[in-house]
Amino acid sequence: MQDVIRKLLADLGEDPDREGLRNTPKRVEKAYKFLTSGYGADIDQVVNNALFTVDYSEMVIVKDIDFYSLCEHHLLPFFGKCHVAYIPSDKVIGLSKVPRLVDVFARRLQVQERLTNQIADTIHDKIAPVGVAVVMEATHLCMSMRGVEKQNSFAVTSAMQGAFRNNARTRMEFLELIKLRSAVPGIRESTGYACVGED
Repeated sequence: MQDVIRKLLADLGEDPDREGLRNTPKRVEKAYKFLTSGYGADIDQVVNNALFTVDYSEMVIVKDIDFYSLCEHHLLPFFGKCHVAYIPSDKVIGLSKVPRLVDVFARRLQVQERLTNQIADTIHDKIAPVGVAVVMEATHLCMSMRGVEKQNSFAVTSAMQGAFRNNARTRMEFLELIKLRSAVPGIRESTGYACVGED
C-alpha cells in the first residue's frame, strides 16, 4: 500500500521524498486500515453475548450516534449522526453495542443507503425485534469539496422494518423522539426515504 501511495504522490506532481511527505505513505496506510477496519470485524464478537431476555415491549432508542465513513465512489469522508430504535420481542441488546455496530459498518467503503440498511438488518437478525428503525443524516465531502460544491447540503436515509414500516403512529413517534419530523418531509407516506436537503 505504501508503494501505491508513493506513486500516487508522484503522479500528483509531488516529491514523495521531501521532508513533509517522507512518512506520508506509512501514515496513510495506517489511517486507511483503521477507516476500513469494519471489513475484519466479527459481528458476534462485537455483540459479545450482550443479548438479554427482558420483559419490555416499548421502544428503545439510541440517538445522535456520531459516525464517520468513506464514500466508495471517491474515497472521501461522509459523516453525521445515526439514530437507531427497536421494539423488543423478548430480547434487548446492550446499549453500548448499538454504536459499535454502527462503527463496524461505517468503517468500510460505503454508500449511505447501504450503510443504513446494514445496521437495521443486523439488529433484526440478532434479536428479532417487533420492529427496527434506523435514520442517518450526513454531510458528504464528495458533494461539498468537489462536484456540485454545495457546502450546506446533507443527506437523510432511513430503514424501517416491522412495526416501524407497517404502523405510521409508531414511525411518527420515533421521528418525533429524534426530532427529525420537519427534516424528513414526506416520510409519513414513505416507508423508506432518502433525500438531500439544505439547512
